[in-house]
Amino acid sequence: MTSISLPTMPIETAHVRIKVPDVDTGADGHADGEMGAYLARPTTPGPHPGAVVGMHLFGVDADVRAVCDRLAALGIAALAPDLYHRTEPGAELAHDENGRARGFELLDLMTRQQAVADMAGSAEYLRAHGCAKVGALGLSVGGHVTYLAAACGVDLDPVVVLYGGWLPTTQIRLSRPEPTLDLTPAIRGRVLFLVGADDHVVPAEHRQQVADALRAAGTRHQVVVYPGVGHAYLGVDPHASADTWERVHDLFFDEP
Repeated sequence: MTSISLPTMPIETAHVRIKVPDVDTGADGHADGEMGAYLARPTTPGPHPGAVVGMHLFGVDADVRAVCDRLAALGIAALAPDLYHRTEPGAELAHDENGRARGFELLDLMTRQQAVADMAGSAEYLRAHGCAKVGALGLSVGGHVTYLAAACGVDLDPVVVLYGGWLPTTQIRLSRPEPTLDLTPAIRGRVLFLVGADDHVVPAEHRQQVADALRAAGTRHQVVVYPGVGHAYLGVDPHASADTWERVHDLFFDEP
């Protein structure tokens, strides 16, 4: 892409509470619960598009909040739900082996129904607070959650997946009983899938399977592979990061 000067708007941030159905508790399976979330939004007059930000394995930590802040500075209201709110609310795990191990433990406690309900509740929160158009952007496992939500009927456009792993496999609970990728035909929004060529979580075979599934489903999409770039590149690789933000900005502000 040709480098452009992206906007930098003043923003405000807050920690908010969102009502979501706890699909696995209550006599009827739909008892109301509350979920914490981090909200960043531009202070300039709107309306602004909204983005549900799917957190990475380590929770809604400083890195995820920085992504929300960056989106808000681009003119996009960003909301990152705490997907661990049922098991370890407010978890911010260390970026080390112990943190990864705990993250996978928490991930294994999350059902598909819960993840989709949390994403749907977050999208509705943004709409209720002035965002007529709501998409999503997910980081790593949050990219998987974002893809899953879009494939399970949550109204999201665009759907931006940054190095989302395990989509063609059943390695994690969220991708069972059938791989999440098998649900691709139900996606209605545009999909932007961004990944590094050296990503150990999303190998070349998986990238090709994602591209093939989107193409076969007739989904409007683009798969971008950055040469010489590994996993979780955002904020680490300057070129790939800059290109990513340009693509995200263009997609959220272009008409479908």
